[in-house]
Amino acid sequence: MEATQFEMVHELLDLAGARWTVDVLTVLRSGRYRFNEIAREVNGISQKQLTLTLRNLQRDGFATRMAFATIPPRVEYELTELGVSFADSVRPLGAFAVRNRDSIEAARREFDGPDA
Repeated sequence: MEATQFEMVHELLDLAGARWTVDVLTVLRSGRYRFNEIAREVNGISQKQLTLTLRNLQRDGFATRMAFATIPPRVEYELTELGVSFADSVRPLGAFAVRNRDSIEAARREFDGPDA
């Protein structure tokens, strides 16, 4: 792989590993949602963090933002085909983490020692 390919992989892993990205992807994987609907589904996310997460997903072409000229204005978000593919790619990592949680926690306890 050339340097630019490594950089792209690192950027996507950073995005996938960001605290809220997977949660937002999971919600949007189910369809089109308004901002506040996403916020309700993603427990604990602040408005600022949701805005940043959605912008990052839009920037990379994983999500679209649709604004409707209604009163009050309505904005909806949806995954693109690329976003669906990204969400599908991240899913196995999440399944791995869930499947191996106990083993990972045990390894950490053993490494950190009893005083940690």
